[in-house]
Amino acid sequence: MAPATRTERPPSPEQPRSTERPGNSRRSRTAERSRTSGRPPSLIGAVWRSTVGKKAVMAATGLIMLAYLVAHMLGNLKVFFGAGEFNHYGHWIRTIGEPFLHHEWFLWIARTGLTAAVVLHGVAAYQLSRRDRAARPRSYERKRRRAGYATRTMRWGGVILALFIVWHILDLTTLTVNPHAEEGRPYENLVASFDRPPVTALYIVAMLALGLHIRHGFWSAARTLGANSPRLDRVFKVLANGLAALLTCGFIAVPVGVMSGVVS
Repeated sequence: MAPATRTERPPSPEQPRSTERPGNSRRSRTAERSRTSGRPPSLIGAVWRSTVGKKAVMAATGLIMLAYLVAHMLGNLKVFFGAGEFNHYGHWIRTIGEPFLHHEWFLWIARTGLTAAVVLHGVAAYQLSRRDRAARPRSYERKRRRAGYATRTMRWGGVILALFIVWHILDLTTLTVNPHAEEGRPYENLVASFDRPPVTALYIVAMLALGLHIRHGFWSAARTLGANSPRLDRVFKVLANGLAALLTCGFIAVPVGVMSGVVS
Protein backbone atom coordinates (compact mmCIF):
# COMPACT_ATOMS: atom_id res chain seq x y z
CA MET A 1 0.00 0.00 0.00
CA ALA A 2 1.38 3.34 -0.97
CA PRO A 3 1.95 5.68 1.93
CA ALA A 4 -0.53 8.52 2.21
CA THR A 5 0.88 11.75 0.98
CA ARG A 6 0.17 15.05 2.70
CA THR A 7 0.12 18.24 0.77
CA GLU A 8 1.82 20.89 2.80
CA ARG A 9 0.79 24.49 2.41
CA PRO A 10 3.58 26.90 1.71
CA PRO A 11 4.35 29.01 4.73
CA SER A 12 2.48 32.29 4.51
CA PRO A 13 4.54 35.40 5.07
CA GLU A 14 3.89 37.03 8.42
CA GLN A 15 1.87 40.18 8.32
CA PRO A 16 4.08 43.06 9.43
CA ARG A 17 2.93 44.67 12.60
CA SER A 18 1.92 48.27 12.32
CA THR A 19 4.19 50.59 14.24
CA GLU A 20 2.30 53.66 13.22
CA ARG A 21 1.36 55.95 16.07
CA PRO A 22 -2.16 57.43 16.37
CA GLY A 23 -0.97 60.86 15.23
CA ASN A 24 0.85 59.45 12.20
CA SER A 25 -2.19 57.32 11.32
CA ARG A 26 -4.40 60.39 11.46
CA ARG A 27 -2.06 62.29 9.16
CA SER A 28 -1.92 59.32 6.76
CA ARG A 29 -5.72 59.20 6.56
CA THR A 30 -5.81 62.93 5.90
CA ALA A 31 -3.23 62.61 3.11
CA GLU A 32 -5.13 59.65 1.62
CA ARG A 33 -8.38 61.63 1.60
CA SER A 34 -6.58 64.51 -0.12
CA ARG A 35 -5.19 62.20 -2.82
CA THR A 36 -8.62 60.63 -3.35
CA SER A 37 -10.44 63.93 -3.65
CA GLY A 38 -7.77 65.43 -5.88
CA ARG A 39 -7.60 68.59 -3.80
CA PRO A 40 -4.59 69.59 -1.69
CA PRO A 41 -5.43 70.14 2.01
CA SER A 42 -6.06 73.76 2.92
CA LEU A 43 -3.47 75.55 5.02
CA ILE A 44 -6.00 76.36 7.75
CA GLY A 45 -7.21 72.76 7.85
CA ALA A 46 -3.65 71.40 7.97
CA VAL A 47 -2.71 73.75 10.81
CA TRP A 48 -5.85 72.90 12.78
CA ARG A 49 -5.34 69.13 12.40
CA SER A 50 -1.75 69.26 13.63
CA THR A 51 -0.85 69.14 17.33
CA VAL A 52 1.37 72.21 16.99
CA GLY A 53 -1.45 74.07 15.26
CA LYS A 54 -3.93 73.28 18.02
CA LYS A 55 -1.45 74.43 20.64
CA ALA A 56 -0.90 77.66 18.71
CA VAL A 57 -4.68 78.21 18.51
CA MET A 58 -4.94 77.67 22.26
CA ALA A 59 -2.11 80.13 22.90
CA ALA A 60 -3.52 82.83 20.60
CA THR A 61 -7.10 82.55 21.86
CA GLY A 62 -5.83 82.44 25.44
CA LEU A 63 -4.02 85.75 24.94
CA ILE A 64 -7.18 87.28 23.43
CA MET A 65 -9.18 86.21 26.48
CA LEU A 66 -6.45 87.46 28.81
CA ALA A 67 -6.55 90.92 27.19
CA TYR A 68 -10.32 90.97 27.66
CA LEU A 69 -10.01 89.95 31.32
CA VAL A 70 -7.56 92.75 32.06
CA ALA A 71 -9.89 95.32 30.45
CA HIS A 72 -12.92 93.81 32.21
CA MET A 73 -11.22 93.89 35.60
CA LEU A 74 -10.21 97.54 35.19
CA GLY A 75 -13.79 98.38 34.25
CA ASN A 76 -15.17 96.50 37.25
CA LEU A 77 -12.90 98.40 39.63
CA LYS A 78 -14.69 101.63 38.64
CA VAL A 79 -17.45 100.48 40.98
CA PHE A 80 -15.33 101.82 43.88
CA PHE A 81 -15.70 105.36 42.47
CA GLY A 82 -19.46 105.40 42.92
CA ALA A 83 -22.66 104.79 41.00
CA GLY A 84 -22.26 107.77 38.67
CA GLU A 85 -18.80 106.75 37.49
CA PHE A 86 -19.70 103.09 37.02
CA ASN A 87 -23.00 103.77 35.23
CA HIS A 88 -21.23 106.23 32.94
CA TYR A 89 -18.70 103.53 32.09
CA GLY A 90 -21.53 101.06 31.40
CA HIS A 91 -23.11 103.58 29.01
CA TRP A 92 -19.78 104.39 27.34
CA ILE A 93 -18.97 100.82 26.30
CA ARG A 94 -22.33 100.71 24.49
CA THR A 95 -21.54 103.82 22.46
CA ILE A 96 -17.97 103.02 21.35
CA GLY A 97 -17.59 103.73 17.64
CA GLU A 98 -20.59 106.03 17.28
CA PRO A 99 -21.65 107.51 14.93
CA PHE A 100 -19.73 105.19 12.57
CA LEU A 101 -21.13 102.18 14.45
CA HIS A 102 -24.67 101.96 15.71
CA HIS A 103 -25.51 101.74 19.40
CA GLU A 104 -23.99 98.58 20.99
CA TRP A 105 -22.50 97.36 17.69
CA PHE A 106 -18.96 97.43 19.09
CA LEU A 107 -20.13 95.52 22.15
CA TRP A 108 -21.70 92.80 20.02
CA ILE A 109 -18.64 92.58 17.77
CA ALA A 110 -16.48 92.13 20.86
CA ARG A 111 -18.86 89.52 22.29
CA THR A 112 -18.84 87.57 19.02
CA GLY A 113 -15.05 87.58 18.80
CA LEU A 114 -14.71 86.58 22.45
CA THR A 115 -17.22 83.74 22.04
CA ALA A 116 -15.31 82.44 19.02
CA ALA A 117 -12.07 82.56 21.03
CA VAL A 118 -13.65 80.67 23.95
CA VAL A 119 -15.09 77.96 21.66
CA LEU A 120 -11.84 77.48 19.73
CA HIS A 121 -9.87 77.38 22.97
CA GLY A 122 -12.15 74.77 24.51
CA VAL A 123 -12.34 72.56 21.41
CA ALA A 124 -8.56 72.63 20.90
CA ALA A 125 -7.99 71.79 24.57
CA TYR A 126 -10.42 68.85 24.41
CA GLN A 127 -8.95 67.44 21.21
CA LEU A 128 -5.37 67.78 22.46
CA SER A 129 -6.32 65.98 25.66
CA ARG A 130 -7.85 63.07 23.73
CA ARG A 131 -4.88 62.92 21.36
CA ASP A 132 -2.43 62.90 24.27
CA ARG A 133 -4.28 60.04 25.99
CA ALA A 134 -4.45 57.98 22.78
CA ALA A 135 -0.70 58.31 22.19
CA ARG A 136 0.38 57.66 25.80
CA PRO A 137 1.56 54.10 26.69
CA ARG A 138 -0.23 52.40 29.58
CA SER A 139 3.05 51.96 31.46
CA TYR A 140 3.53 55.71 31.37
CA GLU A 141 0.22 56.14 33.17
CA ARG A 142 1.48 53.99 36.03
CA LYS A 143 4.98 55.45 36.31
CA ARG A 144 4.56 59.16 35.54
CA ARG A 145 5.08 61.63 38.35
CA ARG A 146 2.17 63.49 39.85
CA ALA A 147 1.68 66.84 38.12
CA GLY A 148 1.26 70.14 39.92
CA TYR A 149 -2.11 71.18 41.29
CA ALA A 150 -2.76 73.79 38.60
CA THR A 151 -1.85 71.34 35.82
CA ARG A 152 -4.08 68.57 37.19
CA THR A 153 -7.04 70.92 37.56
CA MET A 154 -6.80 72.70 34.19
CA ARG A 155 -9.56 70.56 32.69
CA TRP A 156 -11.98 70.94 35.60
CA GLY A 157 -11.04 74.59 35.95
CA GLY A 158 -12.08 75.11 32.35
CA VAL A 159 -15.41 73.39 32.96
CA ILE A 160 -16.05 75.51 36.07
CA LEU A 161 -15.25 78.69 34.15
CA ALA A 162 -17.49 77.70 31.22
CA LEU A 163 -20.44 77.12 33.57
CA PHE A 164 -19.68 80.35 35.42
CA ILE A 165 -19.64 82.37 32.19
CA VAL A 166 -23.15 81.13 31.39
CA TRP A 167 -24.34 82.11 34.89
CA HIS A 168 -22.56 85.48 34.76
CA ILE A 169 -24.26 86.37 31.47
CA LEU A 170 -27.67 85.40 32.82
CA ASP A 171 -26.99 87.37 35.99
CA LEU A 172 -25.53 90.69 34.83
CA THR A 173 -26.04 90.82 31.04
CA THR A 174 -29.51 89.45 30.33
CA LEU A 175 -30.58 90.02 34.00
CA THR A 176 -32.51 86.73 33.86
CA VAL A 177 -31.49 85.36 37.27
CA ASN A 178 -31.11 88.69 39.08
CA PRO A 179 -34.55 89.38 40.62
CA HIS A 180 -33.73 92.98 41.65
CA ALA A 181 -32.05 94.05 38.41
CA GLU A 182 -33.17 97.04 36.35
CA GLU A 183 -32.27 97.74 32.74
CA GLY A 184 -29.69 100.52 32.32
CA ARG A 185 -28.47 100.55 35.95
CA PRO A 186 -25.29 98.42 36.01
CA TYR A 187 -24.07 99.71 39.40
CA GLU A 188 -27.31 98.88 41.18
CA ASN A 189 -27.54 95.51 39.40
CA LEU A 190 -24.02 94.56 40.47
CA VAL A 191 -24.70 95.48 44.10
CA ALA A 192 -28.01 93.57 44.03
CA SER A 193 -26.22 90.49 42.66
CA PHE A 194 -23.40 90.43 45.21
CA ASP A 195 -25.77 91.15 48.11
CA ARG A 196 -26.65 87.43 47.79
CA PRO A 197 -24.01 85.36 49.68
CA PRO A 198 -24.39 82.23 47.48
CA VAL A 199 -23.71 84.31 44.35
CA THR A 200 -20.67 85.91 45.99
CA ALA A 201 -19.33 82.48 47.02
CA LEU A 202 -19.84 81.14 43.48
CA TYR A 203 -18.05 84.17 42.02
CA ILE A 204 -15.06 83.82 44.35
CA VAL A 205 -14.66 80.10 43.61
CA ALA A 206 -14.78 80.83 39.87
CA MET A 207 -12.17 83.59 40.21
CA LEU A 208 -9.83 81.25 42.12
CA ALA A 209 -10.23 78.70 39.31
CA LEU A 210 -9.52 81.50 36.83
CA GLY A 211 -6.32 82.41 38.64
CA LEU A 212 -5.04 78.83 38.49
CA HIS A 213 -6.01 78.62 34.83
CA ILE A 214 -4.16 81.83 33.96
CA ARG A 215 -1.10 80.84 36.01
CA HIS A 216 -0.58 77.65 34.05
CA GLY A 217 -2.07 78.78 30.74
CA PHE A 218 -0.02 81.97 30.31
CA TRP A 219 3.24 80.12 30.95
CA SER A 220 2.21 77.30 28.61
CA ALA A 221 1.21 79.80 25.89
CA ALA A 222 4.59 81.53 26.17
CA ARG A 223 6.39 78.22 25.66
CA THR A 224 4.16 77.35 22.69
CA LEU A 225 4.97 80.69 21.07
CA GLY A 226 8.73 80.16 21.41
CA ALA A 227 9.86 81.24 24.90
CA ASN A 228 11.80 78.05 25.62
CA SER A 229 15.12 79.24 26.99
CA PRO A 230 15.72 78.79 30.75
CA ARG A 231 15.96 82.54 31.31
CA LEU A 232 12.73 83.32 29.45
CA ASP A 233 11.06 80.41 31.16
CA ARG A 234 11.77 81.95 34.59
CA VAL A 235 10.60 85.39 33.41
CA PHE A 236 7.30 84.08 32.09
CA LYS A 237 6.70 82.00 35.21
CA VAL A 238 7.02 85.19 37.29
CA LEU A 239 4.72 87.05 34.86
CA ALA A 240 2.19 84.21 34.97
CA ASN A 241 2.13 84.21 38.78
CA GLY A 242 1.83 88.01 38.88
CA LEU A 243 -0.98 88.16 36.32
CA ALA A 244 -2.89 85.37 38.03
CA ALA A 245 -2.62 87.06 41.44
CA LEU A 246 -3.50 90.50 40.04
CA LEU A 247 -6.58 89.35 38.14
CA THR A 248 -7.82 87.10 40.94
CA CYS A 249 -7.50 89.85 43.57
CA GLY A 250 -8.93 92.49 41.24
CA PHE A 251 -12.06 90.50 40.44
CA ILE A 252 -12.60 89.27 44.00
CA ALA A 253 -12.27 92.83 45.36
CA VAL A 254 -15.66 93.78 43.90
CA PRO A 255 -17.89 91.20 45.67
CA VAL A 256 -15.84 91.63 48.85
CA GLY A 257 -16.43 95.39 48.62
CA VAL A 258 -20.17 94.85 48.30
CA MET A 259 -20.37 92.32 51.16
CA SER A 260 -18.29 94.55 53.45
CA GLY A 261 -20.39 97.65 52.72
CA VAL A 262 -17.58 99.60 51.00
CA VAL A 263 -19.72 99.44 47.84
CA SER A 264 -23.39 99.99 48.54
